[in-house]
Parts: sequence; structure tokens; C-alpha cells
Amino acid sequence: MSVAEILNYTYDDYVQWEGEWELIEGVPVSMAPAPVKRHQQLAGEVFMALNRTLDEACAECEVLYEVDWKVNEETVVRPDIVFVCDDEHEAYLTKAPKIIVEILSPATAKKDETVKFDIYESEGVQYYILVYPDDLKAKVYSLKEGRYIKVADYTHEVLAFDDLSCKMSLDFGKVFQKFRKKS
Repeated sequence: MSVAEILNYTYDDYVQWEGEWELIEGVPVSMAPAPVKRHQQLAGEVFMALNRTLDEACAECEVLYEVDWKVNEETVVRPDIVFVCDDEHEAYLTKAPKIIVEILSPATAKKDETVKFDIYESEGVQYYILVYPDDLKAKVYSLKEGRYIKVADYTHEVLAFDDLSCKMSLDFGKVFQKFRKKS
């Protein structure tokens, strides 16, 4: 038996661990220490902005903050913010979210831009949004024919999610507004 086989963990192992972890293809990945205030504040602004625009007619959909998504038995990730529909499991998400937002930090940027990018793309997440707190910029990717295509960089613009079943938008001008004042 190889070392890789011995050190290959599953969701059942994951739920027993103390601390903050993600599980990527059977490999435990320690999450960064508690995010700095700016990270938390930006995540809160994005969460509230998405939640405010969520159409009341979309009762089967919800915006969630730091929830586990069990992709499969060997991969469990915890995105900063998700928009998901028709997922009734209480302990974790079982379906691919329609939108995932990650607020990048120096400790997580490489993982968010590569490993998670690939996971979200292959699992069919329709929109992946990377928020760069120091630049007050968001890179938005949309899934087209199974591949992420960069939509644009957003700093002051409004992103309309017209191709989702729930009509929503995200106003980056408002999300970043109070942070521009602090800079």
C-alpha cells in the first residue's frame, strides 16, 4: 500500500477534525487563520448585496456564507459566499452552487486562483468571482461550454446575472464604496 493510499482521507474523516480544513481530492488542506477585518467586511458587503437583489419569487434559492460543499467523498470546500438553489441538505451543500465568491487573501490566493478554480469549473459552477481586497477589484468568470471565460474585471460596475433562473445583480460600486473612503 502506498503512502498516498494511506493518507487519502474522506468526508467521514473530515468531519472528525478539529480546526478549519478543506479536503481536496483526499488531501487535507488547512484553511488560513481567521480572515482580517477587511476580508470579513468585504464578504459581508457581497453577501448583503446579493441577498438584497435576490428575487422573492426564488424561494428555492439562497445566498449562504462559509458553508461546506461536499463535492464528493474526497473533496469538501468552504467558499466564502455561495448562491445555490434546491439544496435541502442541512449539514453541507450537495449541489453545485450557481455563484461562488471567494475573497482572496495572501494565504489563499494561489489555491483560489488555481485549485478551486479548476474544481468549480469542472463541477459546473456558473459564475466564479474572485475579489481582490487590496485592489478593490473583482474578476468574474462565467461557464461557457464547460470552461470558464473571463467576463471582465469589475471595480464600479454592476454585474447582472440575467442567465440565472433568479434575476440578480451585484453592484461592485456599492460593495467597494466604503473601502475607497478608507484607502
